[in-house]
Amino acid sequence: MSRTSRKPRVLVVDDEESICLLLDAKLKSAGYESRYCTSSSEALELLSRDPFDAIISDLNMPGATGIDLLEATRQHLPHAAFLMATGVNDISVSIAAMKKGAADYLLKPFQLDAVIISLERALGIKQLEGELENYREHLEDRVEERTKQLEAAFRRIERTYDETIEALGAALDLRDNETAGHSRRVTLYSLEIAKAMEFSEEMSRQLTWGALLHDIGKIGIPDSILLKAGKLTPEEAAIMQTHVRIGFNLMGQIAFLAPATQIVLAHQERFDGTGYPQGLVGEEIPLGARIFAVADTLDAMMSDRPYRRGRPFAVAREEIQKESGKQFDPKVVEAFLSAREEIWDKIRLEAAMTRPGVQRVVSPTLRVGQELSGDSVGQQGG
Repeated sequence: MSRTSRKPRVLVVDDEESICLLLDAKLKSAGYESRYCTSSSEALELLSRDPFDAIISDLNMPGATGIDLLEATRQHLPHAAFLMATGVNDISVSIAAMKKGAADYLLKPFQLDAVIISLERALGIKQLEGELENYREHLEDRVEERTKQLEAAFRRIERTYDETIEALGAALDLRDNETAGHSRRVTLYSLEIAKAMEFSEEMSRQLTWGALLHDIGKIGIPDSILLKAGKLTPEEAAIMQTHVRIGFNLMGQIAFLAPATQIVLAHQERFDGTGYPQGLVGEEIPLGARIFAVADTLDAMMSDRPYRRGRPFAVAREEIQKESGKQFDPKVVEAFLSAREEIWDKIRLEAAMTRPGVQRVVSPTLRVGQELSGDSVGQQGG
């Protein structure tokens, strides 16, 4: 990322001075110019006198909260990156802060290297936004060259969207210990099937986002139901099923995710019409959701659970083939069966070797077979 020679200026705000000192020392050692204060009122006074490139603020402080500071900063210093920090491990708090304009959500106790990575990413987004604003103001000059630059900037922003969405999918997985890494694996499985079905780049991108966030609606399900060890009662099962509509409504508020909401809404539908929430039949179900259904079952059967070991691929393959025309679209099952067993093993290995929070973003045109083995599925044979 290109920067001016001036060191980025960061303001740390936390009512615990020890935390301020810790972050201040880390920021300075990483090459930033850093200041700190212990209240939102003091922060607003500093921001009114001096420009800062970024603010790292605690959420819960006496008097004005971090959200109050965020809203004031958005009005008076709109080009500054804002990172919210809290000791509350609640994904809904993260979403609320990001809706208000926070660039990221930092969980205490801090992993200091992760704080620097998050700060770099937030500053990078602000830099890109500035570039885009500048391009729009001078678009009449050197139109062709600037159009190319604009397209490159959009691609970089899309990659940042991908990274943020993948991190959110990983955070959702962590709420349910049984499914750690599930969102990433099922996304890679879905993309492999979509490749065999000749998905376009845009269709693959929407499939990626829908698969990564398919269970985002579970943030609205009580832990007593979501984490229940035993079988759910009929009443509890009905509440659990509402997660698809919760996720649909939540994602529908974010414009660039709107096309992916159909996968979130329909990922529990069945080809024979016995699924939920709408009881869609056959091709009434969006193709992305039909693909996801096969990928989701593959991961569920092959993954370990507290009450059983994961099944071998051959067992999962047989079960998916048996459900063709009932739970699954026969065309999707055919595309799944066209890949040999080793490609799915390589996908699981690649997902397992990637650390959450710093992983490479899943590309919407990712060719897993080529990337991992040098051959496409089609070249490997059926």
